[in-house]
Amino acid sequence: MSTIRFEEVGHQFGERVVLSDVSADLRESRVGIIGSNGSGKSTLARMINGLVHPTSGRVIVDDLEPARHGAEVRRKVSFLFSDPDAQIVMPTVGEDIAFSLRRLSLEKTAVAARVESALELVGLPGYADHPAHHLSSGQKQLLAMASILVTEPSILVCDEPTTLLDMRNTRRLAELLSGLSQQIILVTHDLDLIVGYERVLVIADGRLVADGHGAESVAYYRKLMS
Repeated sequence: MSTIRFEEVGHQFGERVVLSDVSADLRESRVGIIGSNGSGKSTLARMINGLVHPTSGRVIVDDLEPARHGAEVRRKVSFLFSDPDAQIVMPTVGEDIAFSLRRLSLEKTAVAARVESALELVGLPGYADHPAHHLSSGQKQLLAMASILVTEPSILVCDEPTTLLDMRNTRRLAELLSGLSQQIILVTHDLDLIVGYERVLVIADGRLVADGHGAESVAYYRKLMS
């Protein structure tokens, strides 16, 4: 597994302190990040691949700082947003997945093979020619996942990926995540998804207030919210 290190990380937006003095070394294959809205958990997650830079402290991913080595880090780390429409850019499913491979200079047959393999992996075989924006919300999130996985990242950061999904599609996405070989960093309000995780961080008011096994951190968070 990769090592993701937060060294006394802070982030300030104007006069608002979003994160303050967060330190953690993440080496586990399944890591959850939980906290109430506005706690800073999504900001912390977005620092892993350089979508947000710390205003104090450092983030290091396998000896690389996203703030200084953004392109290299993003080849390792992919990011899944809560709204898949923010990530779908091409008219058809197959074209959208293939778009992620544009920098690899692959032959058309190799691209087609990788697209079909990605669709099989997420449970959308035969959808390559389907209009991307005519998919259901659950299928769109699976397409967004396929477009990420086709690039073969080593780390997958998911920021509340089940927010727009019903129970059936939430379960479907959870099963997909559980079967992946990638290191998963999951930001979520759905505590059932991460209760069995090896490591779960609890963020409150911009600070790391609990850090332990999923069941322990979830219990702490439930008590905190009550």
